[in-house]
Amino acid sequence: MRFDELNEDNYLFFAIQNYHNPQAVTCDDFEDDMKRFKYLKRLLRKYEKSGVLRTHLILNHVIVLYNVFGEAATPLLFYKIESSHWSALKTFMLFIGRLRENDMINISTDKFVYEELKGV
Repeated sequence: MRFDELNEDNYLFFAIQNYHNPQAVTCDDFEDDMKRFKYLKRLLRKYEKSGVLRTHLILNHVIVLYNVFGEAATPLLFYKIESSHWSALKTFMLFIGRLRENDMINISTDKFVYEELKGV
């Protein structure tokens, strides 16, 4: 299967193919890790609506996703997270060194998120 662009039909196959968690022994473990995308969406939506940014919790979810999906976490994150939150997401990814400054130049960084991360 080709994964030129992730969509509803292929993202799950892409995730399974790139899932590497030595401690996962059941499908439930995979599903629990996939729920992290939902948790991230919820945290980013809360930040957008109320201005409450749970920096440590977001960082934890992003880091765990990179630990279990490797570099495949980047396209999965941008597929699963709404484009309205990409600015904040990109800022977190830059902070942990998963993107370079010149990657995805069409997406700006979130100045507030950046300032909060500097204080971490």
